[in-house]
Amino acid sequence: TTSRNPSPGDTFIVRRVSYGIGVERIIPFHSPNLESLKVSRRGKVRRSRLYYLRGLTGRKARIKERR
Repeated sequence: TTSRNPSPGDTFIVRRVSYGIGVERIIPFHSPNLESLKVSRRGKVRRSRLYYLRGLTGRKARIKERR
């Protein structure tokens, strides 16, 4: 979960396809292994839980850019 001020228990998920297999890692915001966190892009979505993206590939998995 994320918010403007993340609490100590908040986490985020990083997803990547490696050797044809989707790999997800759950990382806490306040992890000692995390040096910095940079948001590269922001997308426009209408829901907070984006689990439906796991089943999509290619162009279908893209999210429109927020203006």
